[in-house]
Amino acid sequence: KTLKVLLTTAEHKNGFFYHFLHPQTGKRIWGSEASSIDTALLVAGALLAGQYYPGTEIEEMARKIYERINWRWMMNGSPLICMGWKPESGFLPHYWDSYNELIILQALAIGSSTYPVPREAWNEWQRTEGEYNGKKIIHSYSGSLFTYQYSNAFIDFRELVDGGLNYFSNSQTATVANREYSLSFQSQYKSYSEISWGLSACLGPGGYKAYGAKPGQGLHDGTVAPYAALSSIVFTPQISISAIRFFFENYQKNLYGTLGFKDAFNLDKNWWAQEYLGIDQGISVLMLENFLNEEAIWKKFMDLSYIQNWIDWCGLREVKADTAPLS
Repeated sequence: KTLKVLLTTAEHKNGFFYHFLHPQTGKRIWGSEASSIDTALLVAGALLAGQYYPGTEIEEMARKIYERINWRWMMNGSPLICMGWKPESGFLPHYWDSYNELIILQALAIGSSTYPVPREAWNEWQRTEGEYNGKKIIHSYSGSLFTYQYSNAFIDFRELVDGGLNYFSNSQTATVANREYSLSFQSQYKSYSEISWGLSACLGPGGYKAYGAKPGQGLHDGTVAPYAALSSIVFTPQISISAIRFFFENYQKNLYGTLGFKDAFNLDKNWWAQEYLGIDQGISVLMLENFLNEEAIWKKFMDLSYIQNWIDWCGLREVKADTAPLS
């Protein structure tokens, strides 16, 4: 039903869905933009669903939704992909120009069989290297953990190399640095400890913020997002499982409910989120599936011809990366 609505009813511009749609009508709401990254994440999930049901209408509808997207149009004549477009004002002034969750967007845009962006677009965005606590990391602006997770949830980077860079290993290092960064402030904030960690975009006492660690902006105020540690489980199994167990055993009453962990908490301000955020629950489920069920998401997504095209065309040669097993 969801795919049928997306294919036939949901409002879009050249295949790009608006960031927010009315749940009953599928029409654009809140003056939102036709969003390139949100469309990419949605399509990644649709194509994945098709992989579970090959030869069915699910696979066919997912393919049609994907092939309808005019990725080249979203470049607006530039070498980069724009973040979005609004009917009132046109293209947004912001483009996907540096490392973050953009890799899944780039992979789908380059691998498209209908309206692909030029292969050269892969080398147009910046891989900014920074260092924290002796660890060199290609980092996002915010340093939020989700930016190291989203693309890795679908794409198995363990045997891929981009000019000597392995994005799985990079995310492992960024996760460890995120924990160490919060740990360095444990004397100032009650929420941080060797077991309690996870700085990522989430709800906070002052609203939704892009919390994160160095290298990067490093914004934080003692707010911890359990999903951030949980969704790092493929990178850091032991410390992620320890954190999950700690959150559940110590904060279950305030933090856990029918839909799993609520979004975040801040002990210093005695603040507990009441909401579950769909996008944060989503990355948790994807990473748990990779960890618990024989890397199922990775195996099915990597079998897509579009993803294999992107790997071949961008020269992401397959090698045996020095990564730890998921145990």
